[in-house]
Amino acid sequence: MEQTIRLLQKNGPQKGIAPVLWRCYSYLRPYWKLSMGAYLCMFAITVMSIVNPQLIRWIIDRGIGQGDLRLLGWSVFTLLILTILRGFLSYFQGRWSEVASQNVAADLRAEIQRKLTALSFSYHDRSQAGDILSRAIQDVDRVRFLTGRASLRVIDATVLMLFTAGILLWMNPSLAWLAIATMPVLAWRAIDFGVKFRPLSAQIQKQLGVLTTRVEQNLRGARVVKAFAQEVREIQRFDVENEAWYRLSAQSARLQATGSSMLTLIANLASVFILIYGGALVMRNQLTIGELVAFTTYLAQLLNPVRLLGMFIPAIAMAGASAERVFEILDAVPEVQEDPDAIEMPPLKGHVRFENVSFSYGRRREVLKNIHLEAHPGQIVALVGQTGSGKSTIIHLIPRFYDPTEGRVLIDGQDIRHVTLHSLRSQIGIVLQETTLFAASIRENIAFGCAHATDEEIIAAAKAAQAHDFIMQTPRGYDTLVGERGITLSGGQKQRVSIARAIVHEPRILILDDALSAVDTKTENNILNSLKRIMKDRTTIIVSHRVSSAKLANKIIVLVDGRIVEQGTHEALIKNNGVYRELYEKQILSDEAPVSEGEAI
Repeated sequence: MEQTIRLLQKNGPQKGIAPVLWRCYSYLRPYWKLSMGAYLCMFAITVMSIVNPQLIRWIIDRGIGQGDLRLLGWSVFTLLILTILRGFLSYFQGRWSEVASQNVAADLRAEIQRKLTALSFSYHDRSQAGDILSRAIQDVDRVRFLTGRASLRVIDATVLMLFTAGILLWMNPSLAWLAIATMPVLAWRAIDFGVKFRPLSAQIQKQLGVLTTRVEQNLRGARVVKAFAQEVREIQRFDVENEAWYRLSAQSARLQATGSSMLTLIANLASVFILIYGGALVMRNQLTIGELVAFTTYLAQLLNPVRLLGMFIPAIAMAGASAERVFEILDAVPEVQEDPDAIEMPPLKGHVRFENVSFSYGRRREVLKNIHLEAHPGQIVALVGQTGSGKSTIIHLIPRFYDPTEGRVLIDGQDIRHVTLHSLRSQIGIVLQETTLFAASIRENIAFGCAHATDEEIIAAAKAAQAHDFIMQTPRGYDTLVGERGITLSGGQKQRVSIARAIVHEPRILILDDALSAVDTKTENNILNSLKRIMKDRTTIIVSHRVSSAKLANKIIVLVDGRIVEQGTHEALIKNNGVYRELYEKQILSDEAPVSEGEAI
């Protein structure tokens, strides 16, 4: 536990808080009218706060003390009007500042969403969903609080403190200096608290992201946890992270309690000294009772802003730490970037060519080494090899999910790094190895990449993917809702819906990344036979662990440890008596073993 906390403490924010806060406030620029209105209301309320004690002084000294009923009546009436007006102004101040800050939060979340969709696969490979959710929700909400009530209260407190100090000096300099003497001590304590609290706040937010990730993973893997009877272990792992968060939060609570108590103690001591000295002045007739009441009222207004600063400086420190976490996402640079001079990819013919392509994920070992391959329009190319041989990496380079570290990928003779990503990817249909469906209807999932698809086109794509029959057996057919990540469908059903989604917009290049692994051999053959018409005149690249899928291909490419070791037709490779034949014979023996019929679930 201690090691976890020490590790977190080493990763505190290193940047100054001023640039971060300034960037947060820049998001208020589109809503400057609302912000300006809120701050004008604040200044008006501050003026009323300065006037009120003087009215009370006149009421006591002249109205009550001298028996002037007319002055007493007018003073009380004015005080009532100011109180009502102050209520109205407080309403608009709170409403306008909150609307402006809520708009900031909405803009930040929209910007985060746009950024996350623009970032490359490599960023998502390194990120944890729970941490990103924590930044997009809790951290953005802290920035909202900063740009709204927190900043408003800090400026309000500062202005009120300065005006009140000036009035106190005007009323009685000696008494005022006694009150003001405590201000530097209070300010020092508040600033010292903020300096200590900010890095701790960053650690708390980071640990909250870890905790959110743990919850998210447990929810997503609930079935796996139960299947392997690992409930107790997962609870223990969660308890470790929860305890780390608790320890940091407890440390934060102790720091806040100490800081707030010290500020209150200093402020109350100042009040005691003022009452003693002010009372002595009244008894010597050097100060009226009304002036003393007004003075103590002003003193409360002077000390209260300092208390507010003690409360809101931690909030600003927390918001600054949260803003840094948000801006880390917004400042992330996609590894795959669109060329500023990128052109629109014309309608594809489907000629794919890899020239001396090598690739590695970050600093890890090379996954692909000097790959040369070619796929012509209308050709079916199968990539075969053991797990980790680089098959999926090759097909990820075609739509530019990643860029090769060496060499280049060309489509129709055009280096794909020089065309726009949308024009490239919109002409490629891909079924990824990890099947992902959205919590929507089956119809919406199939039409996800082709919003204008008609019902006839959706049904035709589903039939080609051998999905139509099981869809019609669901309670509402194509309008049946699937659970999150398609959890209500079997593995084979999800794959077939995913294939329908890939072919509904009739792509020029069709990529199937182990897209039939969750269906039985009979269904696989039916799907491939249905897709023959779709594959005609298109470039199709199939990644499969099954040799049965590869037999359909015009060209089979065999990979071992990121290198192409064989390529040719099924018959030629069988005669070659190499790696492909070895794979083929292993699978033939496996297929001859007794297995139950039916689709894998």
